[in-house]
Amino acid sequence: MATGWTAAAKDLPLGKDPAHIRRRIEAMEHLLERSFTIPGTRFPVGLDVVLDLVPGIGTTVAAAMGAYMAWEARNLGMSKTQIARMAGNVGFDWALGMIPWVGAIPDLFFRSNSRNLKIIRKHLDKHHPASVTIEQ
Repeated sequence: MATGWTAAAKDLPLGKDPAHIRRRIEAMEHLLERSFTIPGTRFPVGLDVVLDLVPGIGTTVAAAMGAYMAWEARNLGMSKTQIARMAGNVGFDWALGMIPWVGAIPDLFFRSNSRNLKIIRKHLDKHHPASVTIEQ
């Protein structure tokens, strides 16, 4: 029986069509930015903040995971300008995270992956309206 991360990964589609790409990107953004809540608050955080607590390596791993979203955007045929903007968001987040320990704090407020998801959703809604999903 699959539980936790395994079950979530099992449900992700592997297709190359826009609807499948949208689901994968939304899942990645959720994992990196909103996968759990800080106890005692209603403030969602994700793996991106946790990885920023590991100086250097953690920030780089989080940036690589964020870069995956830009790679999927390229596969969707998004413009170089949009992809460059997404790369800038990931790069800025990476640079902030390179500050040992303190770098996790700005990451709570500058959510590069959420910003990139917004860029991708705007493109998908305009060019692939059939990929829109209704959140439950």
